[in-house]
Amino acid sequence: MTEASPAAIDRNAEIVDLLVGAVDLHCHSGPAVFPRLLDHYEAMVEASEAGFSALVYKDHFYPGMAHAKLLETLYPDTGVRLYSGVALNNASGGINPHAVDHAVKLGGKIVWMPTFAAANHIDKSANETKNYPKSVNPMLPPIPLSVLDENGRLTKETNEVLDVIAAGDIILASGHLSADELKVLYPEAKRRGVRKMMINHPTYVIGCSDDDIRELSRLGVYMEHSICMFIPNERGPSKWDAAELRRLVDVAGVEMTIFGSDLGLVKMPRPVEGYRAIVNDLLDLQMSRSDIRRLVGTNAAGLL
Repeated sequence: MTEASPAAIDRNAEIVDLLVGAVDLHCHSGPAVFPRLLDHYEAMVEASEAGFSALVYKDHFYPGMAHAKLLETLYPDTGVRLYSGVALNNASGGINPHAVDHAVKLGGKIVWMPTFAAANHIDKSANETKNYPKSVNPMLPPIPLSVLDENGRLTKETNEVLDVIAAGDIILASGHLSADELKVLYPEAKRRGVRKMMINHPTYVIGCSDDDIRELSRLGVYMEHSICMFIPNERGPSKWDAAELRRLVDVAGVEMTIFGSDLGLVKMPRPVEGYRAIVNDLLDLQMSRSDIRRLVGTNAAGLL
């Protein structure tokens, strides 16, 4: 067996150190209707072994707070806080203030606006979203959802959801809404007292331009970039490379950027592996250790 060079050992030790205290706000572990690479227990164990401080389970169809609480009770010494939230797809009643209120009362930390049921996601099914995973048994077709009415104003239900999020002081995440919807949603959310705001993979499906990112980050909206889109995987080459990710960080600023794994899909790296890969790439690009710590942990911890 070939021994690793001292430089490789030093780099690995540096990566290990930088991931202590990391936070993943976007872990797609199972059980789920889609095939998953690992389950919630495995994700917790691997995050614990890497020294993560927190993990957020995200499923498109069910809130995962009960799973998180049970696992914390069964395994109290992992050092990882476990959280979840609710995605406002059809399975949760759509843009449903009652689902959000329940999530808040059960300790939910994030409300994701519609993802698979977002009209924007469905509109892009012929190109950007065509390779999204499918359930083993076909599900009912989604009913398209938008936060805007026919006049381009936020719907009554959307405003009610914003009020519940503001009262609970939890995170409003974009889901798969379009950039145009978000430029109406987030200013009103801020006006109604929502303090924690985030856009998931802003350049993918959402369609944010650099100017959109600047405008929304100035409003106080964090940009959460999905690690899975910037690293190689068994499905093929990455959509973008780490140099583009670094450029996107500069657009919003390190202080307004978060990395979430968005991992758990089969034929992809495991979530912690994804963090290791992207940290290694950013070190190659001479990003500072302090900036990397903010991107993989500190900023997300502040929102939680």
